[in-house]
Amino acid sequence: MKEHVLVIGGGVVGLASAWWLAEAGYRVTVLERAPEVGSGASYGNGGQLSYRYVSPLADEGVPLKALQWMFQDTGPLHFRPEADLRQYRWLASFLAHCRADVNRKTTAKLLALGELSRQGMKQLETTIPFDQFAWRDAGKLVVFRSRDQFVKAAGKAGAGEVWSPAECAAREPSLAAAEPLLAGGIFNSGEAVADCHAFCLALAARLRAHPHFQGFVGGEARRLLADRGRITGVDIETGTGVHTIAADSYVLAAGMQSRTLSDTVGIALPLYPLKGYSLTAPIRADDVAPEISVTDFERKVLYARIGSKLRVAAMVDMVGEDLRHNRKRVDSLIRQVRETMPRAADYSQLSVWAGLRPATPSSAPIIGATPYANLWLNVGHGPLGFTFACGSASLLAGAMQGEAPPFALDGLTLRT
Repeated sequence: MKEHVLVIGGGVVGLASAWWLAEAGYRVTVLERAPEVGSGASYGNGGQLSYRYVSPLADEGVPLKALQWMFQDTGPLHFRPEADLRQYRWLASFLAHCRADVNRKTTAKLLALGELSRQGMKQLETTIPFDQFAWRDAGKLVVFRSRDQFVKAAGKAGAGEVWSPAECAAREPSLAAAEPLLAGGIFNSGEAVADCHAFCLALAARLRAHPHFQGFVGGEARRLLADRGRITGVDIETGTGVHTIAADSYVLAAGMQSRTLSDTVGIALPLYPLKGYSLTAPIRADDVAPEISVTDFERKVLYARIGSKLRVAAMVDMVGEDLRHNRKRVDSLIRQVRETMPRAADYSQLSVWAGLRPATPSSAPIIGATPYANLWLNVGHGPLGFTFACGSASLLAGAMQGEAPPFALDGLTLRT
């Protein structure tokens, strides 16, 4: 049997990593600080599985738009300066990535990762019944309010089916009220929606039954311990104090906590928490909720039917690791949702959630080796952790076994 691996993080990326490593023959333990897996950024995310439509945040023209949005209470992006140099280093790197040629290269890598993830999710179908996490092959419709943006998007190779505003409303009746405001839409089949938290619970249950799985450990990782180029253990805090646990190899897949832990051994991960909000409301029998997953391109709002509920996700708040709800931001989002899809759900029963999406400046995750021989990374997936979880777990397991990757990983590994 292969070596013992400690996966730090019980969100969707950590659990997928644990599964693929267990399947590869490793003895696997998962360390999670919350009482239940999938309780962090995985809990209330948008639910879209965007395998074939990816749009890195860093792109040509984004800095000008961002300047218009950053200090608005109601715009897609909100910025609050911090007394933390990491915020400004991340922003400087982000601006350096805001070039069309860089965006094209990143998009190509993410599309390859998305296809690998789609295949990986398909492999899980025999292990986890998809009805356990409300999976639906819904397709994805990106709607545009700006004629210029619509024409530009429609002109890209392989963009998808181009729909007029009338076709958008006819094929997705939940958009009837928004039709006069739309310039058009682009539809891609093969995209899915699902409940990420439910997926985490289902995958954790399967892990517990796996012959190579050693179990879950509850506790908060405080620091990594290193000696002569190797990680020797992790100090964790539990209800009974601070303890050290050890394994042969370690995988960091702990969202924003990965940045804190890597700092303890001198690795500066280029991660920043992009706070996003989601709204969840029950769908009544006479509601006209979306059957297709819908993304409002200019407003950066996505809509997805997950089981019997409508999930709406939006906004990027650059405010550090602050999970408090900004009431103005939330109220603005609720107004936009009511205007765009007034009859989609029972908005009087809305619940609000906020999560910290660990993003890199390029929007590409970091997967693979570190300067330490037995420390591995699976971090930085931003808002696409659910989408890329299976593919990045597959790449990680392959890298740890010394296998050649299915495509070149430049742009997806740690720069040292």
